[in-house]
Amino acid sequence: MSTTEPTTIAAQVAQLQEGMAGHLPAEAVEVFTADQKRMVADGIPSGAAQPGTALPDPELIDPQGKPTRIGTLRANRPAVVVFYRGAWCPYCNLALKTYQDQLVPALAARGIPLIAISPQKPDGSLSATQANGLTFDVVSDPGNQIAKALGIVVTPSEASQAVTQKLGIDLREANADGGYELPMPTVLVLDSRGVIAWSDVHPDYTTRTEVADIVDAVARLG
Repeated sequence: MSTTEPTTIAAQVAQLQEGMAGHLPAEAVEVFTADQKRMVADGIPSGAAQPGTALPDPELIDPQGKPTRIGTLRANRPAVVVFYRGAWCPYCNLALKTYQDQLVPALAARGIPLIAISPQKPDGSLSATQANGLTFDVVSDPGNQIAKALGIVVTPSEASQAVTQKLGIDLREANADGGYELPMPTVLVLDSRGVIAWSDVHPDYTTRTEVADIVDAVARLG
């Protein structure tokens, strides 16, 4: 009897990009590709999101606009924390939906929560939750407080900002602080003290951490 392996995020991204080909203006593709290459070339900042570092715990905002904190959501448990760019990002939605379908059940079996963080306004968190049928916590971090402390913040080029706005996405309107800064797609595994036990940071915003890698990291918590 054959079994079907879960579809990887990389495979889904390839399919997404194939479907998008020809639908974006050539100028937009050229600008986005150049900015993507720049971010990859710049790489991960030295010392970013290092294991052994306690995760900062500033006040965040839940989808209903109420204050909360990672510490409150963790409740002294280990946790998996995902940084994503916003509900407007197709790669983010793809990853979040995959985590819902494939990762949440594996974490639930261990009593470990999944928490997703973005710099967008609370209504963006609500949109991401509803559009992808998410059952885990999705919160807003205005001004990228945590991402900045971890050294995983990037700013799209001015050309990329302009093209994105032409396509109907205004990052200044989407982000809670009215700015352009975004977190690199990142997954952290925290131990019960809120200390980073494992991290995976991607300068290339089209690349995301695979479920199998996260599950392996969680298993090593013991």
